[in-house]
Amino acid sequence: MTPSNHAPGAGSAPQASQPAQPAQPVEGTVKPGKELVIVTGISGAGKASALKAFEDLGFHAVDNLPLELLPDFAALVEKSADIQNAVIVVDVREGLTLDRLPEILKRVKMLLHTRVVFLDAQDAVLVRRYSETRRPHPLGRQETVSRSIVEERQLLDPIRNVADTLIDTSNFNVHELRALIQARFGNEGQSNRLLVSCVSFGFKNGVPLDADMVFDVRFLPNPHFVPEFRKLTGLDPKVAAYVRGFPQTQEFLDRVTDLMLYLLPHYVEEGKSYLTIAFGCTGGQHRSVMMVEEMAAALQRAGYQVKALHRDAPR
Repeated sequence: MTPSNHAPGAGSAPQASQPAQPAQPVEGTVKPGKELVIVTGISGAGKASALKAFEDLGFHAVDNLPLELLPDFAALVEKSADIQNAVIVVDVREGLTLDRLPEILKRVKMLLHTRVVFLDAQDAVLVRRYSETRRPHPLGRQETVSRSIVEERQLLDPIRNVADTLIDTSNFNVHELRALIQARFGNEGQSNRLLVSCVSFGFKNGVPLDADMVFDVRFLPNPHFVPEFRKLTGLDPKVAAYVRGFPQTQEFLDRVTDLMLYLLPHYVEEGKSYLTIAFGCTGGQHRSVMMVEEMAAALQRAGYQVKALHRDAPR
């Protein structure tokens, strides 16, 4: 898939009047049923698209609210009869005050159930997106995009460390990111269904950023060394049959399937709505692809909503 998210441009902060008496949160006053989502992350990872997806779900959306106003905004949402859920984008445009977010977040969580969603993507993907959109990085035009990304990651470290959810958008286009947001945050109380993503990848390209569990399948014989399989992937029936033909393959699948069928109901009970299971081999083309297909099919047969993704397999 070709990511088509547009890197968000710098925008002006919304005008907001500060109340004469600042909100004084009192522990234990969290109002049930209401929620505040803080969307943040690396520029170009899809924050603007995520904000629109939340807005379509009925969230009251605000882009780039100054951090100092966050407790007052939470108090407003908590008291409002018209606002049930709200979403705010906080990003590098906030500047050096970003390191105060963990402290401010503690005060906000006393008022509202709050989640921090951090969007990220691989550097190469971010650079390509900026090249495609021809938009400057928010940190300015004086540095290369690659250097600006490094600086931005350093500035956003305080936020990443307190994030509840990390989403790697490297392999998502706008529509897939929207579907993920809707599946994860839409009508959770009504369906309470767990969406499981099974992702194949190659260790040579790094572990997926948003993986909750990682299984290494490099212990299996590598089809890459079979000439007729080299240019194929684990989606090919002949390659899948080759990998499946080893006794350790079926034993591994049985053990991991049993583990997942044990764990998933507990994740559902704890309110988790999205889980990423990653299977890695050397290049992400043969063994891990076959494993993802097998695992996705097994979990679907068990009644779970499953999406199979092949990050590094040739398209």
